[in-house]
Amino acid sequence: MTIFRFALLLLLLSAPAFALEKDYQKEWCDNVGGKMEVVLKDGARVDCVTKNYAVEFDFCPHWAESIGQSLYYSIRTGKKPGVVLICGPNDNVFVMRMKAVAKKHGIRLWRMEE
Repeated sequence: MTIFRFALLLLLLSAPAFALEKDYQKEWCDNVGGKMEVVLKDGARVDCVTKNYAVEFDFCPHWAESIGQSLYYSIRTGKKPGVVLICGPNDNVFVMRMKAVAKKHGIRLWRMEE
């Protein structure tokens, strides 16, 4: 077996261990009774809309991108902005950064573990 085939086999065998953003989105949104993938008039899609929040999901390293999206979705839906960060064990620096911005701008923050 060549190294390429071996690497490909390892990747395929481990693929179920890698969850996609949508997997976390579905679990969280279903849990809170929200609606997924709400399409706005301009075609933008809100990851999850709950009774009170328009929520953006992102992996921790993309914390900064989630700020603008959540604020935009809030404006367009009339709901409060929210972000769910999907984090691994070494992502605390991103969470700390996000907490500082979220507090200042009224963004509700939730965290899910990878």
